[in-house]
Amino acid sequence: MTTKSAHCPRCGAPLATHPPTTCTSCGYALFVNARPTASLLVLDGPLAPEVRFLALRRAMEPKAGLWETPGGFCDGWEHPRDAALREGREELGVDVELGDFVGMYIGEYDFQGEVLPVLDCFYLAWLPADRIEIDPAESLEYSWFSLVNAPPMAFSTMDRALVDAAARLTLSTLGQ
Repeated sequence: MTTKSAHCPRCGAPLATHPPTTCTSCGYALFVNARPTASLLVLDGPLAPEVRFLALRRAMEPKAGLWETPGGFCDGWEHPRDAALREGREELGVDVELGDFVGMYIGEYDFQGEVLPVLDCFYLAWLPADRIEIDPAESLEYSWFSLVNAPPMAFSTMDRALVDAAARLTLSTLGQ
């Protein structure tokens, strides 16, 4: 994964290589750091016989038309947990009840012709009521799917988080 930057963002001099690199003109060290995101694995109930999760059909690129979990990029200085709560309000129109942290996953996101590294943080969550008002600018529809038989998701980190969440919930129901 690379960035388009072939010039130093500080002095504008050409860079010898893609980041990570140091500008030979001004000494600026340039890195490509993963952008943090926060996502929700909204479950239909912690003790349901077949645990289902909420998925949204993406309305915009990248990956328009594919299923995803609610979530998005963290704002500067925003903790992923706070971003997860904010994304729940923005994308579902409700204040979700946040549960355990599932994990962090390195992935990628196509943005403005660049492939950006992302650090996706996933949390279990539940709805306080059975009312969802999706943002039509971001999602075309929503549906509930089996956690153990999930459809392919828009981003590979979502697939991995769903597998880990299913394993965690299976272990917890078995009392381990």
